[in-house]
Amino acid sequence: MKDWIAKLTIYTVLLCNLLFGTNNAIAEVLSDYVRPFNDLPGFENVVIAEHTDKEQEHRKEDFRRFREILKDTDKLEGLFTLYHNRDSGEIYWEIQPEQLNKNYLCTVTLESGVGESGIYSGLPLQDFLFYFQRVNYHLHFVVRNVKFRAQPGEPEGRSLARSFSDSVLYALEIASIDPYTKSILIKLDDLLMQDFPGLTSLLKYFLQADYHLEAKKSYFGDVNSFPFNLEIDSIYNFSSPEGAYLVTLPDSRALTLKVHYSFSQLPENNGYIPRVADDRVGYFITAFQDFSHNHDREPFVRYIHRWHLEPSDSSAPLSPPKKPIVFWIENAVPFEYRDAIREGVLMWNKAFEKAGFQNAIEVRQMPDDADWQPADVRYNTIRWFNSLDAGFARGPARVNPLTGEILDADIIVDANMVRSIQQEYRALMGTNSLFMDESFSQEGKNLCQAFGEKYKVDRNVSIPVPDSEFCYGVESSNQAAMGALVLSLLQNTTPSSDEMKKYVHQYLRSLIAHEVGHTLGLRHNFHGSTMLAPQELNNTEITHTKGLVGSVMDYLPVNLAPVGVEQGDYFPAIIGPYDEWAIVYGYKPHPHLTTEAIAPETEKPFLEEIALASPQPELSYATDEDIWNINPLANVWDMSNDVLLYSKWQMDNARMMWQQLEKHYPLKGESYSDLRVLFNRVLKYYFRNASLLTQYIGGQYFWRHHADSDTRPSFVPVSLEQQRQVLTTLQENVFAEDAFSFSAQLLNQLAPSRWQHWGNYIPVSRLDYPIHERILHFQSGILRSLLNSDRLHRLRDIEFKSLPGEALSMPELFDTLQKGIWTEVFGSSQSKPISSIRRSLQREHLNILLEMVLRTSDVPEDSRTLAWYELRQLRKAIDTSLKQQNDDLDIYTLAHLEETSDRITKALNAELHSK
Repeated sequence: MKDWIAKLTIYTVLLCNLLFGTNNAIAEVLSDYVRPFNDLPGFENVVIAEHTDKEQEHRKEDFRRFREILKDTDKLEGLFTLYHNRDSGEIYWEIQPEQLNKNYLCTVTLESGVGESGIYSGLPLQDFLFYFQRVNYHLHFVVRNVKFRAQPGEPEGRSLARSFSDSVLYALEIASIDPYTKSILIKLDDLLMQDFPGLTSLLKYFLQADYHLEAKKSYFGDVNSFPFNLEIDSIYNFSSPEGAYLVTLPDSRALTLKVHYSFSQLPENNGYIPRVADDRVGYFITAFQDFSHNHDREPFVRYIHRWHLEPSDSSAPLSPPKKPIVFWIENAVPFEYRDAIREGVLMWNKAFEKAGFQNAIEVRQMPDDADWQPADVRYNTIRWFNSLDAGFARGPARVNPLTGEILDADIIVDANMVRSIQQEYRALMGTNSLFMDESFSQEGKNLCQAFGEKYKVDRNVSIPVPDSEFCYGVESSNQAAMGALVLSLLQNTTPSSDEMKKYVHQYLRSLIAHEVGHTLGLRHNFHGSTMLAPQELNNTEITHTKGLVGSVMDYLPVNLAPVGVEQGDYFPAIIGPYDEWAIVYGYKPHPHLTTEAIAPETEKPFLEEIALASPQPELSYATDEDIWNINPLANVWDMSNDVLLYSKWQMDNARMMWQQLEKHYPLKGESYSDLRVLFNRVLKYYFRNASLLTQYIGGQYFWRHHADSDTRPSFVPVSLEQQRQVLTTLQENVFAEDAFSFSAQLLNQLAPSRWQHWGNYIPVSRLDYPIHERILHFQSGILRSLLNSDRLHRLRDIEFKSLPGEALSMPELFDTLQKGIWTEVFGSSQSKPISSIRRSLQREHLNILLEMVLRTSDVPEDSRTLAWYELRQLRKAIDTSLKQQNDDLDIYTLAHLEETSDRITKALNAELHSK
């Protein structure tokens, strides 16, 4: 009863003070009356201060100013209170005293883009922890430094603030302060009507033009404040005097971008326990240095990213979660794709059942009349957007940077990912693609660099190795279009057939499953495609029970059955064993612990027991940093545990498609440019599979295991027998004289597109098909990959670490390649004409050896001496052939051989200079 009397009294005092002010005499009486209640919990500091008359007038004036600002405004109450002036359009943001110096999460999303060149709707821009700090008459917007921490109350914590700085992004002028409640008002324009997300630099990077924010043309859209989050749309207008080369805009000198901001409260005391990471299981992580434990060998603490799932019945082996993970399918997704998307999301419930959760994930459809936006931090959405040139999907998640708890996730899918499949098998995006013909453009590389941590290109193979979801999406679309082409050429499937609809359904379902895996915290697993033997890939009794792959987190090609084998699933129908095991590691609750006062380290023995299963072959794990041309089973766009056999099958498929192209394309009434695009696609597919074989040369199988769980060495070299087999296969399918044979009729039908307009770029190049340049482009890539510096260094090291006769030596590699490429001078006592395709390849091989000898390439010194030796042997063989020449040799061949001999002589006699 005493508490209620105290509350009533204090509220009455404060109300009087607010409405009428207090003079010193009244203040003294009220303070004396309130002071006895100060000992009650929650009322310790309720004392009315004494003020002079002058101070009291200032307080009244401040309060009048505060009320004047809020006059004629609409009040939006929630996590933060906003005031919107209906006449002026000004919006004020109120920050309560208890909201100062408190952590909040800011997430920024690009809600509308321009549809090309990297500026696409739905892209996440930023997410970080921030707090408000009052400094005199300014309010600082500060980004919290979460990289260094110490336990509360420990001495180490006192030095952290002095040692590592937070980032003060803005010092905002305070519009007014309520003198009684101490609430602070700032103008929302001061914070968000400037380039808060850094769009100016983003536009400069992507569009190569200087765009500037036009404040007078910019404004706020929807603004909503909810109990746990504040949602704001800012519409920014940018201008550039010269504009940029953008075909999607009516006038590129001006463009509009809509940005969505979510300012949300971090979960506190919700029972979430951070879970420590293990390098054998692939999760994204939150890492920080903990200065509280200087005695530890490892200075970093690493927590995996995961959702907060709690069983509703902790005693049951299988229980629904208290709060499931809910994904909403955006109402912009076409009707025909919604079922595939739903299935792709729900595929993961099988894994969560292994972790003890029933129906952990739910899928709901966003209503057409929904009163919320997909970027709202309260909703996890699967979004659909259109672009001219993107062709990618992404699955980012927003995470509490203090604990690793996933708070929100939004998957975005470009319509181009599936559109190309249904356009009568034309190549992805046709002639307006970033990836013109088979080359990977600079624009594409820039986009990959922006969307991923790094973009790795094996320059020797000349085939991009993607390291981001953007690049994954582009090649994934290429793979999907390739499968559709197989349906057309080898199975006579029409675009509207049930088989084609089934194919598109399988592809989109697998694509969504991959992206959902990212939103659950999982990283890529490029070992995931190697679970089954090649002969098992099309056996649905196996693939529908065990899985087509060990993990859908790999970059998976379309599974094309070899000629004569009944086709199975094109893409995985279920997630793999690794996916289930990884979810168990991340989400299975500890059976004997409650959430009260548990340190994450307490779970380590429980988690170690799960991770001990990692040596099982189907649980093998290799992620982005593991695929640097070393492990032939940790690769992108490969399939099966025998990539050598798989690649040979796919090259055979490509040959069959070339034959069918000549018979069946172009379709009646169609342009011959379609035939050219399809021919390019098959040629690229052929060489991509050939390039997979180069991983075996100097290759080493690599495992992420711990000493207690596995006795295998971390690195095991590929057997000498396999490496020799690969060299033979490459000779027969890439370097041999008869490796490529196309009819003149087919080559003379490869006409380019003649439509020249926006969105349909025609490169300034030859109109006829440059067959020599195309083939040499790929042959050179593979040859230079086999002889690149990294591989040669690795071969030398492997030979040193192996027993005699167990490793492929550099002399054997050099000699095998030379004799295979120059069979016309090494393989027979009878000289014969050398074809134009072979002459181009031989010149490229000669150039590589000369670069080594003349020190214009960085290779081991042993490689230089071997190149010198091989050149001498080659000159000797050429000179011998020329002496034995007969009338069958043409002038091309004679000139080629004589010039080659002359170049070798001059190079060997030249003075060697270092770089």
